[in-house]
Amino acid sequence: MIRVGIVGVGKIARDQHIPAIAADPGLELVAVASRSRPDVGVPAFETLEEMLQSGIELDAVALCTPPQVRRETALTALRAGKHVFLEKPPGATVGEVGDLSALAAEQGVTLFASWHSRFAAGVPAAKAWLAARTIRSVDIQWREDVRRWHPGQTWIWEAGGLGVFDPGINALSILTEIMPREVFVTDARLQVPENVQSPVAAHLAMTDIEGVRITADFDFLQTGPQTWDITVVADEGTLRLSSGGAIIEIDGQPVVQAAEAEYPGLYGRFGELIQAGKSEADVRPLALVADAFLVGTRELVEAFIE
Repeated sequence: MIRVGIVGVGKIARDQHIPAIAADPGLELVAVASRSRPDVGVPAFETLEEMLQSGIELDAVALCTPPQVRRETALTALRAGKHVFLEKPPGATVGEVGDLSALAAEQGVTLFASWHSRFAAGVPAAKAWLAARTIRSVDIQWREDVRRWHPGQTWIWEAGGLGVFDPGINALSILTEIMPREVFVTDARLQVPENVQSPVAAHLAMTDIEGVRITADFDFLQTGPQTWDITVVADEGTLRLSSGGAIIEIDGQPVVQAAEAEYPGLYGRFGELIQAGKSEADVRPLALVADAFLVGTRELVEAFIE
């Protein structure tokens, strides 16, 4: 049994992490740490340090804090000899994730940089289908309502909070998983509201070494139905991943349709890595976001984001 503590009990922890841990027979939630000391049926502390000093037997820590403070929290957990599960994005910068990976190796513990959208039901099938075909183009449409998914969370607009790339990085995690070759950013247009440091919308142009045309449109002010679609045109048909990767259609015909099961898959993978004594910290999606900021044209826009 792997005994897990959660740090940062917000919407994602309540909606996904706690239920996924409860459903896994190999895991047990034994404590949480959050400033509000939430009542979730296990001992609650204000900080990770208090949790570690409490005497509760703990094997692993899942970090659901904003990315800006995740590095220091992860360092504390790793130095205490705990396995660490990083909610996406794994950090505020690419370099800090590399430092955490090195420390995990030194400590002999597992570091898992989780990308939940890669565990959507349709992603493995899409990867297999594309591996045998010539890809002509990729179009990503990822649009959601920040007021629905991040109510009152001001950290997302601060430096390192990523803004619209917080959901957009999910699409990039799928893209880097299903493409047979590495992709890179060639152009970016970022729409940044006044008085914040992160974009509310973005358009990316990308390609790979074969010159495949890849475009991505991200919008954080979508109302009504939410849009999480990736369309790939290949030499032998068109593949469409929708509902964040849960549904595949090829030439309009459904191939995979499944209910959401991403976080149970993530925790299953975390347990496998711990048992195998390995780490997994892919930073390619975060690197694409960093490159978008590097080459992006910044356009100030008026936007209602509260």
